[in-house]
Amino acid sequence: KIGQTTTVWQFVVILENAQIGENCNINSHNFIENDVVIGDNVTVKSGVYLWDGIRIEDDVFIGPNVTFTNDKFPRSKQYPGEFQKTLIKKGASIGAGAIILGGITIGEKAMVAAGSLVTKDVPPYTLVKGSPAQEVRKLTS
Repeated sequence: KIGQTTTVWQFVVILENAQIGENCNINSHNFIENDVVIGDNVTVKSGVYLWDGIRIEDDVFIGPNVTFTNDKFPRSKQYPGEFQKTLIKKGASIGAGAIILGGITIGEKAMVAAGSLVTKDVPPYTLVKGSPAQEVRKLTS
């Protein structure tokens, strides 16, 4: 289920139940699992793995090598009854190399600085940075 005007570059694996909207740009060397929903006008730069339980709304930017998790207590060959749900709200932007722990919501138009470790929800229209990510300032747009 990939929107007709979406571009998927080389060396991308998309599992059959994933949903990707219109006018997206899925760069090379990415992996998208089954229980992933991506809205319209989303950019996913290279080296991003989107695991089960991730929801990305419209107009989101995900920088290169952003890391997502979906299991708070991972063990080899031991799977949770349900993976953590992560929500990236409309217009949010995540900088290169950021780490987003499972179960997090990144608010509408929020920005995560490159290299940040996001351990808790990010409010709408807020810039966060650091490890762990802390609020830097409110954004106007």
